[in-house]
Amino acid sequence: MPKLKTGENNEGTRRKESASENRKTLCKELAFSSTLTFFQKNAIGDYISMNISEKLRKQILTYQQNEITEHNIYKMLAQATAVPENNRILEKIADDELQHYQLWKTYTQQDIKPNKLMIWKYYIISRFFGLTFGLKLMEKDEVNAQKQYSQLREIGIETDMVLHDENEHEHAILQLLDEERLRYVGSIVLGLNDALVELTGALAGFTLALQETKLIAVIGLITGIAAALSMGSSEYLSTKSEETVKKPFKAALYTLSAYIVAVLFLILPYLFLKNAFVCLSFALATSIVIIAFFNYYVSVAKDLSFRKRFIEMTALSLGVAAVSFFIGFLLRSFIGIEV
Repeated sequence: MPKLKTGENNEGTRRKESASENRKTLCKELAFSSTLTFFQKNAIGDYISMNISEKLRKQILTYQQNEITEHNIYKMLAQATAVPENNRILEKIADDELQHYQLWKTYTQQDIKPNKLMIWKYYIISRFFGLTFGLKLMEKDEVNAQKQYSQLREIGIETDMVLHDENEHEHAILQLLDEERLRYVGSIVLGLNDALVELTGALAGFTLALQETKLIAVIGLITGIAAALSMGSSEYLSTKSEETVKKPFKAALYTLSAYIVAVLFLILPYLFLKNAFVCLSFALATSIVIIAFFNYYVSVAKDLSFRKRFIEMTALSLGVAAVSFFIGFLLRSFIGIEV
């Protein structure tokens, strides 16, 4: 009797393994074969859907909705872009996402509507902050889903096509996207970094030496605008002397604009608040927020380390501010400035 039970158990195990292999084979046929008729595809889909649990089916429905949502995002962005090559790239990705949706549908045998909120979220981000940033931000959100795809494969769900496209094809295509604002990131960094380091230091020194908010605001604006014009001119001459695809005037404009935007945000507290030290605290907090936002943008768009760049720029900005604050203290004490 024990031998019979062991034989029965082995036979049951072999049947389960065979059923799993059959599901894989059927799914591959459905996903990759263009020769199957409509009725054959439906028959395969019905067989697959009958052999998955309700919990797993709900999980796959989530993936299915993600794919149709992303299909719509790529389609909308393809229609909005004026660059023919980017249009071709986005249309290709949209087609891939639709294929993934159809693959998941073979397991659920159910159509599902896209998430309109996510469509508009990534569409607006891509239009406002740039195509590359929006798409790579969306790509980062897909990392967890890809890990779960691998887990599904372990229990017999065929995900080779999806994983191949998500891990290789789409990443390679996104590298081809070309945007003007990313070519001029170096010019923007120059303007922001110089403004944050130079002006936070100047404001710290002015705050302790003068302690009059309106006067600090006026001096700060004059200093900031003069420095912005100087940096813009330097960037123009520097770009003109280099062999680069960047246009000197545009490079100078990006540097100048970034500098002036940073200056306005840093000076703003001094125009509305009375306590100079509270204003300085707001200015320093604002500089950290600007550093964090810009470095997050660059880290996503150019696949760089956020933490390293953020710590480096923050340390420089606050370090210079501390030294300037000390210099302001010395000037007030030894020169005897009183306002």
